[in-house]
Amino acid sequence: MILNRTTQAGLRKTYTSGLVKWQDPHDKLNDQQIAAVVHTDGPMIVLAGAGSGKTRVLVHRVLYLVLEKKVRPSNILLTTFTNKAAGEMLERITKVFAQNKIHEQPIVGTFHSLCAKILRRDGRAIGIPIGFQIFDDQDQLEAMKETFSFLDLNPKEVRPQAVLSMISQAKNQMIDEETYQSIARGYFQEIVAKVYPVYQGLLRDQDALDFDDLLLKTIELFKKVPELLASYQNKFQYVMVDEYQDTNEAQYQLTKLLGGKFKNICIVGDFSQSIYSFRGADFRNLEKFKRDFPEAKTFPLSQNYRSTQKILDAATSVISNNTLHPVLSLWTQNQSGEDIIIFPAESEHNEAEFIIQEITKIQDLRSKIQFSDIAILYRTNAQSRALEETFLHNSIPYILIGGTRFYERKEIKDVLAYLSYLANPKNKVALKRITKIGKKRLSNFMNYFEEAKAGGYLDKNPTIEILDEVLKKTDYPSLYDEKDSEDKSRIENIKELRSVAIEFPSLTQFLENVALVEQEYSSSTLRASMPDKIIKDEKDAITLMTVHAAKGLEFKIVFIVGMEEGLFPHSQSLMDAHELEEERRLCYVGITRAKEKLYLVFAKRRLYFGQIVSNQISRFIYELPEDVLKKNYIERYTDEPTYL
Repeated sequence: MILNRTTQAGLRKTYTSGLVKWQDPHDKLNDQQIAAVVHTDGPMIVLAGAGSGKTRVLVHRVLYLVLEKKVRPSNILLTTFTNKAAGEMLERITKVFAQNKIHEQPIVGTFHSLCAKILRRDGRAIGIPIGFQIFDDQDQLEAMKETFSFLDLNPKEVRPQAVLSMISQAKNQMIDEETYQSIARGYFQEIVAKVYPVYQGLLRDQDALDFDDLLLKTIELFKKVPELLASYQNKFQYVMVDEYQDTNEAQYQLTKLLGGKFKNICIVGDFSQSIYSFRGADFRNLEKFKRDFPEAKTFPLSQNYRSTQKILDAATSVISNNTLHPVLSLWTQNQSGEDIIIFPAESEHNEAEFIIQEITKIQDLRSKIQFSDIAILYRTNAQSRALEETFLHNSIPYILIGGTRFYERKEIKDVLAYLSYLANPKNKVALKRITKIGKKRLSNFMNYFEEAKAGGYLDKNPTIEILDEVLKKTDYPSLYDEKDSEDKSRIENIKELRSVAIEFPSLTQFLENVALVEQEYSSSTLRASMPDKIIKDEKDAITLMTVHAAKGLEFKIVFIVGMEEGLFPHSQSLMDAHELEEERRLCYVGITRAKEKLYLVFAKRRLYFGQIVSNQISRFIYELPEDVLKKNYIERYTDEPTYL
């Protein structure tokens, strides 16, 4: 919606006429934001670009409805995707309500918390008791193991976690157990079709629901008891949904049902930041919304309050290559900013060393920059290993967000236990760990150990061959399912351990290096709580995380490493147009985390998963506009590479 000056002035006058002004000057609204706030009748879409102040719009829209339109707060529903976001919004709303002596509050929460409350109040209508239990991840796994036992299924052939993941996907798409049985195809899906109804029956027997059931059962309740739906529609006369690009089919249907009477539905999202398809999120829900509510008006928020213009130009240039969703051209009143630096590292170690050199330079030039102002983003968890080791060796404090330090990850400790026992059969700690991994695996490993010891195999062969043989004999990787995102990460970590094995051909040297790194882990933990000239406070550390984990965060300085074809974009996305567009959205998310300075780093050669690879430069780098790049940092080729 484009506003002329007269309309803008009228909106601003209308909005500010009776509304208490916030003390914080940063909470003032721009004209695009005001237009979204004051439109209160009928369905609407707020296309909120990265850093465009969408939370501010949602909060002010609630205030406008209550203070100007005299809507009762309890008639407003605002859903978000995390308890933290819901808490922050409610805190800001409550503050202004208190100033105006308004004691009632809107309903603010996640989809799951809302559905839990509805089911506790009215779930008895479809047989759900008031005191039902909500099963967390561990509870669900135990229930699935019990289901496997009942059906006499072997968890070593089909993993319970993989079946749980598939059932969750089905529920997100609103596919119940009966429907799933009719559409199952192939061995794995047929197993899931047998497990699904038994698992659901077990939940019912224990008066329990899992997280996906909360949404599914609420929709079932509304469809089976229309008078209940009507009462909630009358209650929630205004429905607002944050982060709409992350909704799945069940969440879409729930939103449509609740807002179906008054149609005062406001959806807010940046479809260029839809990066959770592996969790069931579907950015195409925007098109469904437009189809079901053709009268919906669209309000773009393209002014960014976070980044410099050059960073925004880079992000817009990359994401504009996507065609399956709307793309906003972001702009800012911030300064143009520094050029984006592209650095061609010689290797993954040089990649990490370059980052340390740049951080040292930055801190020398800009004394106010702390380690906590800096983030290093990567596509896969396995990439953290080389960064962690280099940082530890150079006494650079860091924290891992959403992950565990490489050598402390379960799968790495398991494999290291096998290797440690090979090197020292008296190692009782290693023996105890591998015993817990499984009896059959232990038996196969011990047979291999006796053969290797008798033939002098351990002395004659390099670590990489010993590691590969252990993985083959124990069949350890089969514990994890590549179709599951978490398991896929674990498999990648195991493969990355091969890179360490390549660097240390002697098994003794390999284990010694691991021990030294682990010792540095411990030392860095101690150091973080001690006064030190390089640590300005105990929280002053560089942040390491995947690009997925970075969504919603911002940093003054951002390094994105591994900008190579096959790594970012990931190799598994290269042959699928939809997945490739999601990789590009992921790159857009990474770029827009940076406020002041952005580095994109690629390695000419990388020891990755135990192999030296020379990948092409990521296509995302070639999609950047020339005028935002620092010229002396990039190797430009006469002919750009041809991508799949």
